[in-house]
Amino acid sequence: MLAVGPTPPDAAVDWSFAVRGAVERERTWSWDELLALPRETVTVDIHCVTQWTKLDTTWTGVSIDTLLVHAGPRDARFAVAHAADGYDTNLPLDDLTGGRAWLVWEYEGEPLEPPHGGPARLLVPHLYFWKSAKWVRALELLADDRPGYWEVNGYHDRGDPWLQQRYQGD
Repeated sequence: MLAVGPTPPDAAVDWSFAVRGAVERERTWSWDELLALPRETVTVDIHCVTQWTKLDTTWTGVSIDTLLVHAGPRDARFAVAHAADGYDTNLPLDDLTGGRAWLVWEYEGEPLEPPHGGPARLLVPHLYFWKSAKWVRALELLADDRPGYWEVNGYHDRGDPWLQQRYQGD
């Protein structure tokens, strides 16, 4: 339940999700439009930089690949996920594509609770969980990398748990 600050009280108010930046067409989905997209249920392990792992967690949402098809990435190699509370995190685009990341709204068959990122959060299970931004509202595609909140404060730009990439220089 770790977060930079308190759970935003209005994260679900007028919820929308946008893909913008280095794209052919910026695209925004309302909650109803998001739920109308093809959904996937995945069972994955998640890993926190604070050294805990949770095995076989089940999430439901839409693949980031599906969202990107609608926006048409253009010369993008990186992305920054932007959250309702002002938090952001950077990711190589390769870590979001190829069936490796989702925008999720259910956890273990139930709606995602606000303290855990509801109404929707990013899920990038092969990276440390700080890359799976809670209360996510936008994905900004970029040609060049731009560090997010924790990365500016010394955390690793990628955050691969198998390589123990916790801090810059790891």
